[in-house]
Amino acid sequence: MGALTGYRVLDLSRVLAGPWCGQTLADLGAEVIKIERPGVGDDTRGWGPPWMKGQNGEVTGEPSYYQSTNRGKLSVAVNLASPEGQELVRALAASCDVLIENYKTGSLAKYGLDYASLSALNPRLVYCSVTGFGQTGPRAAEPGYDFIIQGMGGLMSITGERDDLPGGGPQKLGVAFADLTTGLYATVAIQAALLSREKTGLGQHIDMALLDVQVATLCNQSQNYLASGKPPGRYGNAHANIVPYQVFRASDQDFIIACGNDSQFVALCDAIGLPDLPKDSRFARNADRVRNREEIVAILSRHFLDRAADEWVERIHAQGVPVGAINDIAQALDEPQVLARNMLVNIPHPLQPDFITVGSPIKLSRTPVVYLRPAPMLGEHTDEVLKRQLGLDDERLDQLKAQGVIEQLREC
Repeated sequence: MGALTGYRVLDLSRVLAGPWCGQTLADLGAEVIKIERPGVGDDTRGWGPPWMKGQNGEVTGEPSYYQSTNRGKLSVAVNLASPEGQELVRALAASCDVLIENYKTGSLAKYGLDYASLSALNPRLVYCSVTGFGQTGPRAAEPGYDFIIQGMGGLMSITGERDDLPGGGPQKLGVAFADLTTGLYATVAIQAALLSREKTGLGQHIDMALLDVQVATLCNQSQNYLASGKPPGRYGNAHANIVPYQVFRASDQDFIIACGNDSQFVALCDAIGLPDLPKDSRFARNADRVRNREEIVAILSRHFLDRAADEWVERIHAQGVPVGAINDIAQALDEPQVLARNMLVNIPHPLQPDFITVGSPIKLSRTPVVYLRPAPMLGEHTDEVLKRQLGLDDERLDQLKAQGVIEQLREC
């Protein structure tokens, strides 16, 4: 049993931020029922290639993007544009603990699926809305996209090489950072609301905005601005407040040094054969090295070109200074530490019994993460859920299918 076993979540979200939250709750043991559009499903069902390969190597129609964000859920295909579909979802919400949605602000009210409507039916419901800009403010009605939010929220102003270097300029992250972090913050908020419900007996509305989260996760960079009045710039692979803390080039390839304090800097210089460097008043303390960043980085950069990266990493690691290679994703997933931590898991899929995916990083000693099922195929669990939760019989299900209100996956 997982930590959240016994809780039921209705997931009306799609793409990434909301589904990431739902997947995390599923990993923790909650039953997550994902509502999808018949015939179409979540937008990311069309985001391929790549697609999962079947057990005979054939390309299936199951996209990798969708599979990465919907593990552990039950898929129920319901047409929310129909009154009958809306009534089905309202009935499901009445028996759920949590609802996640990421529709544009106010748009679910016309279906009677907004917080006010559903909390009247189920006062214990924890209702989490995930939008680009939140439920209030001048941009509340606008759709939000991670790329735009990374730009608006300041992240791209501090990501990428400096403007005066080749390739300089703003750069987004290689994953949808605002979406993913909003999904995680939403998970925290939902669990907090569930704990509050234990005391009050009542659910509540959670208002999560990508822009809020992006601004919050600027962390030290935004506080640097508030302290100095100077907006931080881009440092590429360097650190705004610590030197040396960046990528260096060896004779064969790049590697990373993350020298977090003055004692580590002394150890670093001993390891690389420059023991007198910390005695130079320009470099003795981190504050000195930040002020004289260009000089110290130039000295180290020239020095590191003399040997291969593996040799530098071995020598520096032996002195306890944080150092490491730069892996591509294939190398990262083959890293012995990653494998030892069981970060790759096999969750048999109806089309691929040997399906492998990246697991959850959450390690709980008494209630470990559970992997009950892979990401579902569209409408895979429609009949199962509607029979169990709403007591619908086969005749009624057939009527709803004939009307286009619901859809059930055909047998594989």
